[in-house]
Amino acid sequence: MTVVGEVVVFVKQSSYRRLVLERKDSRIRTLLSSKSPATRHLKATHEDHEATTREVLDALERLGTRCSVRSSRDAAPIHAADLVVTVGGDGTLLLASHHVGPDVPIVGINSAPKTSVGFFCAGVKGTAARTLATALAGGLSRLRLARMQVERNGDVISSRVLNEALFCHASPAATSRYLLQVHSGGREREEDQRSSGLWIGPAAGSTAAQKSAGGDVLPLSSRDLQYVVREPYTPLGEVFRLKKGRVCAGGDITLYNKMHEAKLFLDGHQRAFDVRYGDELVMRVSDESLTILGMEPRSGGRKRRA
Repeated sequence: MTVVGEVVVFVKQSSYRRLVLERKDSRIRTLLSSKSPATRHLKATHEDHEATTREVLDALERLGTRCSVRSSRDAAPIHAADLVVTVGGDGTLLLASHHVGPDVPIVGINSAPKTSVGFFCAGVKGTAARTLATALAGGLSRLRLARMQVERNGDVISSRVLNEALFCHASPAATSRYLLQVHSGGREREEDQRSSGLWIGPAAGSTAAQKSAGGDVLPLSSRDLQYVVREPYTPLGEVFRLKKGRVCAGGDITLYNKMHEAKLFLDGHQRAFDVRYGDELVMRVSDESLTILGMEPRSGGRKRRA
């Protein structure tokens, strides 16, 4: 068995725990009591998640590892770890990945597969012990996924974007206005655009929002970035040229904000940044890839469920 010194277990906080057990939200409790369709799976998903967390911790103890447990709300960087295990779904792995450098492998366990997408996860509830034993023995495939670096006015705000960035107006009902510049292969193109915003991301996120907005599915080994415009507004008689496209490593995608209230979201809604009028955003391939266990290259491999 491969010797592993320290395992960090990154555990999602379920909605039921957060809203019912901790906040004691009276409205949610009333909806649960009345068996509202909105809360139909809330408790069952929580129970699945709690059972999977126990399964993971028991398995790691039997395997003789030293492990520490972190909540998904813990924003501290993960440095001294030989393996990171996430318990939750893709969102939990995405949160954890922002704290993990390129040399620390990560493996995901989908704790509630009936209700959660687990595209990045190697194991699921009920198979966690086997998955972790195989991971610690070095038997799971290792895949290095490209991540994206994002700069605002020359300052790097993240070099670990795995899925995508969403740039748009602060209000989803308002038009997004910006200048888009694409630099790739020694060629520069630009266009003033109005739309619902843009998705920009590396290959790992190309089966999610990028695909839903009309983008292409990229091989997981690709180091290209893809941009996809959401609901472009094209005035009568004009042509939108840069609706979607790819940028090879060495190139970048640059945006100049023309809105008074704009937002930039990185890998979901929790990493949100205000963007001021005239701010410059630059996206390029990051030097910090992510080593993920148990995923296969996309060609003929697993695909993300809709």
